[in-house]
Amino acid sequence: MGSGSQDPVVVALSRLVSADVHRGRLTRESGRQLRWVAAGSATPPVVLVSGAGEVGLDWAVVLPSLAESARVIAYDRAGLGASDARSRLTLDSQVGDLVALLDDVGPAVLVGHSWGGLLAQLAAFARPDQTLGLVLLDPFHEDSTAEVSLALRVASNLLFNSIPVLKAIGLFDRIAANMGRTLAERCTDDREIQALIAEAYRASYRTFAQVTAMRAENRIANTCTREVRATRAASTAPDVPMRILTATRGKPVALRQRSADLADRTAAVFARGVHVVVPDSGHYIHKDQPAAVVEAVRAVLAQANPNMP
Repeated sequence: MGSGSQDPVVVALSRLVSADVHRGRLTRESGRQLRWVAAGSATPPVVLVSGAGEVGLDWAVVLPSLAESARVIAYDRAGLGASDARSRLTLDSQVGDLVALLDDVGPAVLVGHSWGGLLAQLAAFARPDQTLGLVLLDPFHEDSTAEVSLALRVASNLLFNSIPVLKAIGLFDRIAANMGRTLAERCTDDREIQALIAEAYRASYRTFAQVTAMRAENRIANTCTREVRATRAASTAPDVPMRILTATRGKPVALRQRSADLADRTAAVFARGVHVVVPDSGHYIHKDQPAAVVEAVRAVLAQANPNMP
């Protein structure tokens, strides 16, 4: 993508968000570029970490409200959206990129959804000095798969392994277009802005490399259990305000209970951890119940910065 004014994500968000929106880039090893967008100016900053295969634009529903209270930063992980790919994607490389972003813009409050919720925790363990607070939205937990049936796991793996094939035959582009339209409709009733958001979403998944990065992230999630357990055992949670929000729809009963139990366990690790069950919400809480997410982030911001109005 070219300059910030030509970046379709910046163009779309600039029409959606009242605060100034601009693009930033973080240079990593071998000149690899990590792209992020920021809106708002109040401190401390809030860094948004998307779910597996998702891009920074996925936060568009809540970003306008969050930008009223903080400088909000949403980034594309390696290989996704406008960020350059890595030759080999690993859990360590993903945490390393997030830590590098924190070093560049932080200290910050981390807000992570699903896979991004796990990455936010691991980054907080690695750099407690750069972490002011955490908000975790239905976060991925390495022990949650115990309640996922073998049939569902096999189906999920087949789906993600088929993504490059779907891209090659054009079906993935139709899926991305539908998802972009759905996201846009959740953000605004303005048809012109909806079109910009939908186009920006399609641009985030236009290339074959972007789609294979989605598959790579989900493969990491399926194989990281031992690594994450070892990191948790060796880490101390920072003494920061923390909220973990869990969904109530879209999961089998056993998995929903398991997720709630793991959320309780996660919250208990943090001295100021609180688990909140969000009524009438699916996995994408920031889209289904955006007000609950904004409220949680503002509560953590207020604790992290008592001088905040």
